Amino acid sequence: MTATALVVDDEVDLCRLMQITLTKMGIKSDVAYSLEQARTFWQNNNYDFCLTDLRLPDGSGLELVKEVSSTSSAPIAVITAHGSMDLAIEALKLGAFDFVNKPLELPRLRLLVENALKVIRQDPEIAVQQKSPEQSMLDERLIGSSEVMVQLKRTILKLARSQAPVFLSGASGTGKEVVARLIHDLSPRRDGTFVPVNCGAIPSELMESEFFGHKKGSFTGAVADKQGLFQQANGGTLFLDEVADLPLAMQVKLLRAIQEKTVRAIGDTREVAVDIRILSATHKDLNQLVQAGAFRQDLYYRINVIEVKLPTLKARFDDIPVLASHFLALIAKEWQLDTAPALTNAAFERLQQHDFAGNVRELRNILERAITMAETDLIDAEHLGLSELPSSDHQAVPIFQDSLSDSVSLQANTAPSDSTEHPYRSTIAYPDQSAAFQQPLEEPPLIMPEAELADLAVQAGEDLPQKGLEAYLQAQEKQLIIKALKQTDGNKTQAAELLGTTFRSLRYRMKKLDIDEDVKSS
Repeated sequence: MTATALVVDDEVDLCRLMQITLTKMGIKSDVAYSLEQARTFWQNNNYDFCLTDLRLPDGSGLELVKEVSSTSSAPIAVITAHGSMDLAIEALKLGAFDFVNKPLELPRLRLLVENALKVIRQDPEIAVQQKSPEQSMLDERLIGSSEVMVQLKRTILKLARSQAPVFLSGASGTGKEVVARLIHDLSPRRDGTFVPVNCGAIPSELMESEFFGHKKGSFTGAVADKQGLFQQANGGTLFLDEVADLPLAMQVKLLRAIQEKTVRAIGDTREVAVDIRILSATHKDLNQLVQAGAFRQDLYYRINVIEVKLPTLKARFDDIPVLASHFLALIAKEWQLDTAPALTNAAFERLQQHDFAGNVRELRNILERAITMAETDLIDAEHLGLSELPSSDHQAVPIFQDSLSDSVSLQANTAPSDSTEHPYRSTIAYPDQSAAFQQPLEEPPLIMPEAELADLAVQAGEDLPQKGLEAYLQAQEKQLIIKALKQTDGNKTQAAELLGTTFRSLRYRMKKLDIDEDVKSS
């Protein structure tokens, strides 16, 4: 079926150019030269998408964006004059699908239209009784059916249709990268590349080369051309994890790349256009960093058009049983266990009484440790290794409880510098009821007691370890495990018996110490 579009602009020549381009793409289009004419066309016809200028003779294109977004699922994109990025950001906040700058570049226009058509094709009306493939993907990869998780899944589906930058905030371990990947995989960019980058893990002197690439010979050590992360993500999504760790100098360059949608490799003389969607995340408070001068306010507004606050695990207690069961099955598969361990009711109850500072990631770590400590496939509360609760200060929490009364809300954030409402950003906020973490996780006991290993070092006449006691003990433990594996020709059950430990504990230590699974006698 031929797609139809409405083009709204007061420049006759530009309208003709866009109409010719759309016709060549097999799209039928109508042209409106004013806001009033556009409203009439939209009310009297059924269009698949709309492309509008933001500056019209009788009003602002933002009014049309708001009306179309609130009454139709058809994507609407905007055309902005050079230097009018604030208007484009406001249009995205109001529900615009994407934007394109003047002077209009036809390749960029065609790409925008192609992405809009993908949204149209992937958004058929699904019967209530039928579960869509998108919903199935969400339920499979985002575990939980509590109130906040149901709302989060709805939000992800909406965000996947847009091209607007999304900022994911939340405590460590709440699943920010999981959500970012879902937004990409459910979007029209799913066939492109999802490129995650931890901004805090790149040395500052290599950052520009990593993000934008370099040409051979541009600096010492540049022995070949290198493609940057922006070029790798072209046509897809670039996920900036821990974006708060970007140095100020890099923030300036990143801001320009986002605004202009072009990058220049180090040593190159030309800029290359890139088509990417920016998703970013951090566990830090960007608002406070902006006030402290550690993060640029203009970049903050560009990446934070829509903010999604991910709920803590304490804010979704109802999901702990299903999350725990999911992780137990996953760990059993990864560790090649014959049967998946199960939790007792007491263990479930103790988990729901715990303050998860590390959230979902901490839950998995606790379960890995519990599997190691339990001698059978049944895990009790004592195997979790959690601290005792004060009997007078804490009441038992039922396994299945309704711990949430607040609903997910869409609200405006305040500007970081003057505490006034910023008009270009909206926030999807989730209730957060987390408390302080009581004690850090305890490691499983070493196979050989620390005192005996320390005595070995003294007896051998060695100097004190340069990298500290913990590193030394891990190195000694690794040597002992490898020796036992070689002695048993790679048989882990026999090696565990030689070391006086269990098979599960041995597997856990091998994984922790990065010991090859195929160690055998040479």
